[in-house]
Amino acid sequence: MRIILFPILFLFLFSSSQELVDTILIDNNESMYDDDKLSAEFFNDRRRAFRALMPENSVAFIFSSPIRNRSNDVDFEYHQDPNMYYLSGYDEPHGVLVVLKDEISINGELTNEILYVQPYDEADAIWNGKRLGVVGGKQQLKVNSVFENSEFKKHNLKLENFKSVHLHHPQNDVRDNTFDKNDLYNLIQQFYAKISTQQENDVDKTKINQWFAFLREVKTAEELVLMRKAISITCDAQIELMKAMKTDMKEYEAEAIVEYVFKKNGAEYPGFPTIMGSGENSCVLHYVSNRKTMKGNNLLVSDVGAEYHGYTADVSRTIPVDGHFSEEEALIYNIVFKAQQAGIAASRAGNRFWEPNIAATTVISQSLIKLGIIKKPIELRRYFMHGTSHYLGLDVHDKGTYGELQPNTVITVEPGIYIPEGSPCDKKWWNIGVRIEDDVLITDGEPEVISDCVPKTITEIEALMKEKSYLSN
Repeated sequence: MRIILFPILFLFLFSSSQELVDTILIDNNESMYDDDKLSAEFFNDRRRAFRALMPENSVAFIFSSPIRNRSNDVDFEYHQDPNMYYLSGYDEPHGVLVVLKDEISINGELTNEILYVQPYDEADAIWNGKRLGVVGGKQQLKVNSVFENSEFKKHNLKLENFKSVHLHHPQNDVRDNTFDKNDLYNLIQQFYAKISTQQENDVDKTKINQWFAFLREVKTAEELVLMRKAISITCDAQIELMKAMKTDMKEYEAEAIVEYVFKKNGAEYPGFPTIMGSGENSCVLHYVSNRKTMKGNNLLVSDVGAEYHGYTADVSRTIPVDGHFSEEEALIYNIVFKAQQAGIAASRAGNRFWEPNIAATTVISQSLIKLGIIKKPIELRRYFMHGTSHYLGLDVHDKGTYGELQPNTVITVEPGIYIPEGSPCDKKWWNIGVRIEDDVLITDGEPEVISDCVPKTITEIEALMKEKSYLSN
């Protein structure tokens, strides 16, 4: 053991070569971490696809996400901008990706892509872990040209020679770290310093978002592997919650069960703040405080999604806290269930994006009229105020074109009914909130409900809630 460690220690102490240090870190740690992340070939392919959409003689700049401050000297855990990650795999702050339609010469070498990254920093690694650095960027991400971000200011990209310049960068939370002259704030300033006042007015920020929407809407085979993993983890969490539910639980205990299962199964974190709304909170669409004590004869809306290697699931179930749906709860629940079935049936390639919503709202409006809860279809929006579907992927509300549904696109189908206290209907319906949400893969034929592994009929849910959880005392 000592014989093996000593040469490594010697190199750390006496080597001044960043490349040597980076190589040691990469070689010794590569197999100890996740081995199922997206490949460098995936990102290379995505850059080729992106470049194919670019007009002749154009250049695009994609900046990393800012570091977001939580309070004082504590920051939130870093999360990369999905567009930067989609094209590069770079998962660190203070970076810039430059994609060119045609090759240019940088430092005497021809290239059509440049990634500017944080430099390797041994001192910072003690506090925050190792960075990729230039060598890591080349070896792991396999971008053609990689430089330290300090070089961005020095490189003359001759932007005046391009017919069009396209820009994607965060619009908020970009703070100036006065101790770092190459942080995101300064990188953006350096970008604008490279262009004339006239050029600044011509920098395009619209088309680049259209390109990302077009590309990210349709998932590759590699992406679908990760999405299935995220959805499978989320299904496991919903199932375990049903088994572990007790009438005296706090909403945050339900949240803890779900997020424990996420972590236990390898998800990095929730893809969005976990929603656990019981009783009156079931009628609050994005309720996230999760502090109420749940009592019997209440419904709990559990809207959750694990994020796995950047891709998030989004699966909602509504369950009775005491294990049994009341008559009124069951009536509302089954309306939502039928609406979802109609929405899923409409989730076919070639249909317009909004057709699942039309199918679901038609079922709900007609059913609520029959129950006397509303009198006219237009009154539906009092009790179902959100859309039925959104795209899913690197973002929980992912990018897409909102045109015809395409094969290998993943959408949610999530109708709901929410009847808060004080609504203009019989009081027996008050504080009943129901949402059922599944993640649906558009195929060349029948839609595939990837999250169908979680029970959602009343009979199935009530039966599962009688089973014992491995988390039970």
